[in-house]
Amino acid sequence: MKPELVILRAIYEPAIADLERDFTVHRLWTINEPEAFLHNRGTAIRVAVTTTPYGFSRRDFELLPGLELLSCFGPYYTLIDPAEAKRRGVVVTHTPDSTAEPVADLAMGLIIAVMRRLCESDRFVRAGKWAAGVFPAGVEVRGKSCGIIGFGRIGREIARLATAFGMRVCYHGPRRKDDTTLPYYEDLETMAREVDCLVVTCALSETTRDLVDARILQALGPEGFLVNVARGAIVDEDALINALQNGGIAGAALDVFRDEPQVPAALRALDNVVLAAHIGTSTKEVREGRHHKFITDVRAWLEGRALSYAVPL
Repeated sequence: MKPELVILRAIYEPAIADLERDFTVHRLWTINEPEAFLHNRGTAIRVAVTTTPYGFSRRDFELLPGLELLSCFGPYYTLIDPAEAKRRGVVVTHTPDSTAEPVADLAMGLIIAVMRRLCESDRFVRAGKWAAGVFPAGVEVRGKSCGIIGFGRIGREIARLATAFGMRVCYHGPRRKDDTTLPYYEDLETMAREVDCLVVTCALSETTRDLVDARILQALGPEGFLVNVARGAIVDEDALINALQNGGIAGAALDVFRDEPQVPAALRALDNVVLAAHIGTSTKEVREGRHHKFITDVRAWLEGRALSYAVPL
């Protein structure tokens, strides 16, 4: 009999197909009462698969007392409780890679899409409205200022791309970086007031939760644009909806949401918003690379061999 495995959130389908050769696979997101299911099958399930944004809570560990291997389909495991995994003797693996370049590519695309009204124009053409009138103009990216919140690997790569597009770049973070001459703003509200486009790239923490609130959006102003490729909870979603509905800012482009995959109907109804389905790392190259690392370690565990991508606990 095949060992049982549960996948908490949808991952790359070819990876699931590989798992099904060796395991009885349960797709938790398709089950009506997932917690009850885990409670009933918890002693039988030996392997669990999660993702970087979903993580694995202490409650998940409690529901799966038979767990031996926890595999994260993604490079970061900050939302997995390492102390609980160690205490229970659960091995944790992940799929390390660089996400800076693909996420930055998407961010630059979102900047262009929202400022040039690309998605609005697409809907305009598809609705057959072009013959009846000229589509309203967007604004140029070149010559505008871009303020980046968080200046790690992703923020730096966005800065490089934005500069190549002729934008003036500055950044905000907990401290000034010694290895760049780009303007630094210690105060986010001041930077928001000075830029045309605000791009969120920082990590989610208790410090950054709701960092971009009504005050920051008001500072960004009616001609400003917000782009978020970090985490949905960094932006106060209610304040953002209000600003978009009432002309507080010109537009927003979002790849992440507070309660994804649930996206508020109010956001979906707005024309001045570009919505993406958390696709920052959704490239064929990234997915196939993660697939290989992921399945390599899962099969190594199954066969009792050494793991290549185990997380130190």
